[in-house]
This record gives sequence, C-alpha cells and structure tokens, in this order.
Amino acid sequence: MPQPEDGVIKFELDFEPGPALPASLLCELNDWRQRLFAAGLIGQDAARYGGVGYGNVSMRLPPVHAPMPGAFVVSGTQTGGLPVLTPEHYALVLACQPARNYIRATGPIAPSSEAMTHGMFYAVNDTLQFVMHGHSPLIWGRAADLGIPVTRADVPYGTPAMAEEIARLYADPAARGRGIFAMGGHEDGVIAFAERAAEAGGTLLDSLAAARRLTMRDE
Repeated sequence: MPQPEDGVIKFELDFEPGPALPASLLCELNDWRQRLFAAGLIGQDAARYGGVGYGNVSMRLPPVHAPMPGAFVVSGTQTGGLPVLTPEHYALVLACQPARNYIRATGPIAPSSEAMTHGMFYAVNDTLQFVMHGHSPLIWGRAADLGIPVTRADVPYGTPAMAEEIARLYADPAARGRGIFAMGGHEDGVIAFAERAAEAGGTLLDSLAAARRLTMRDE
C-alpha cells in the first residue's frame, strides 16, 4: 500500500488508488480553494512549518455521487503549494472513524493530513457541506480579539483528540455559530465550516480582513 509522507499524516490510512472524480463535481470547491491560495491561507513557504505545504479543503458528496453515506472529497496530501489543483489532486474519503484513528480512502492521491478533522465536522452535523482549513498567523494570533473559538493548545492536528475537540466546541451553540475555529495546538491553523462554499470561504477571508484591520489599528 502506498504510504504518505512520514510525519505528516498521523492516522491509520487504508488507501486504495482509484480514478479521479469528475471535474464538474469539484468546480465550486476548487474555485474557493484557488481564492484561499491567492489570499495566502493555503500555500507552501520554505520559511514556515519546515517547508511543508499547508491548507486544505473538503466537500461532502451529494447522495447521487456518494458511494456510501458520509463520503466526502478532500484535497490531497501535500498539495498546499500548488496554485491550481486538478481532479487528480483530490481524494475520496469513504470512511472516517476517529475513535479508531482510521480513514479509508481512494483516488489518485492520499487524503490531506487534516482529513480526520474534516470528517469530524461532517459527523457532528449532517447539514454541513464544506470545510476549509487555512493557515494565518494574523487570524490565529487575533482569535480572542475576533471572538473565534479555539481548540485546546495541547491537542495536535489530525488526531482523534482533535476530532473530540471539534465535537466539544461544536456542541456549544455560540461557538458553532461563529462558523470558524482556531486550532490552539496547530500553529496558525484555522478552519471554517458551512452549508455553502461561499459561506465557509467567505468566513476565512472576512476573518483575515478583520485581523488585518486590528493589526493596523494597533501599529
């Protein structure tokens, strides 16, 4: 079985290579991924995070396209540095079981290291359709000022513990109403979730703009 990069994916991955999903199915998700890349919320920088790519996006599959309930598509591992993705850069997650630290997936590429976290959002609310994870020192550093809920600092990304943190925060109506969480144990990590792509992506972009305004005010 092909293995993802060591030190990036932390869950047990049962991955079987398979065909890419239709480009038409990924169009909206891919469009928002490009917007987040242009804003610097997704990318790759030799001076940050040891040069590892950062940021990923996902979408729950419509029932007509889902091979099984709960399936979702997520950008592939270490695609953060690519300005434009093609269907070959997306994986299909067939099963996500945080309690077992297990994911089963197929596609042309292994799923993102954050696939476990994405899957938890879809598990806690079956109306959520999009989850978008970016990295922003500005948003992350200003989370308290912006009223953004934050996961515990001792909880690392891509783990069952992070999935539990997502469930804990999401259970609070005030927290989930923000539509965005900062990841206290994942440097600069922020993640937005919504029923519509424009809402999830817009929340990230609006939060970035608000964080910039605060920083400029304080300079």
